[in-house]
Amino acid sequence: MEPESQIVRFDTKIAVLLREDLETWQRLNVTAFLVSGIGAGAPEVIGEPYEDADDTRYLSMFRQPVLVFEGTKDMLKNSHSRAIGRDVPMSVFTSDLFVTNNDRDNRAAVRVVSKDQLDLVGLAVYGPKNAVDKILKGARMHP
Repeated sequence: MEPESQIVRFDTKIAVLLREDLETWQRLNVTAFLVSGIGAGAPEVIGEPYEDADDTRYLSMFRQPVLVFEGTKDMLKNSHSRAIGRDVPMSVFTSDLFVTNNDRDNRAAVRVVSKDQLDLVGLAVYGPKNAVDKILKGARMHP
């Protein structure tokens, strides 16, 4: 059976903002960690499990695209403040998390720093398109 071909439009957006000076391996690692937070915190963004023609089952993934942006350290700080002000679900990754190696230590590293002092290298947000666009104002699409 062929799936119906139609354009699906979403009224929400999943977006990742990365600091522009990260190395390639850091960009990939940070993106993976950040979007895992969106999936865990907003289960409605997860689609149905996948199956191939041989009935092999695969894990569910996001039901909509994830857009990746980059910006300066100041842009990350401003976007973080705007996301908090709009009460939009957000995950964060700080520079301190590059030296930890488990979830407990990651959470502890964030816990000891006030929100205005976090050394953000990335954040991910999920919410209404217009709110996410305003949060990421000035960011450019990742090359």
